[in-house]
Amino acid sequence: MAFEKWKAKARKLKQEVYALYLVSKDRRVPWYARVVAVAVVAYAFSPIDLIPDPIPVLGYLDDLILIPLGIALVIKLIPAEVMQDCREKAALTMQAGKPKNWVAGGIIILIWVSLFAFTCYYLSGIVGNL
Repeated sequence: MAFEKWKAKARKLKQEVYALYLVSKDRRVPWYARVVAVAVVAYAFSPIDLIPDPIPVLGYLDDLILIPLGIALVIKLIPAEVMQDCREKAALTMQAGKPKNWVAGGIIILIWVSLFAFTCYYLSGIVGNL
């Protein structure tokens, strides 16, 4: 029973994050709110967290605190009617099946691979000087 409640809340959180994705593409939203929305969505879908998930309790704590705080901030920055429109679109899309955006996924992977390559290059310079 408790697991079903948790699953429903997780589904609702995913729907809110997808609604923020739609908000970030809406021209009625101020640019600064769109930037914050993109940051929250990118963090929510990023495979790398601020605190790694394998760390007991703390690993999931950043997801449970940072993402809802980011959603709350974006909701305060945008008009209520825009958020309501995006929530309705998100609900319809989620009922039809999970949305897929291969371009956004590719960009996120490219960013992380670039950061990894830069880190390896930087560390090889440090190790080479020893």
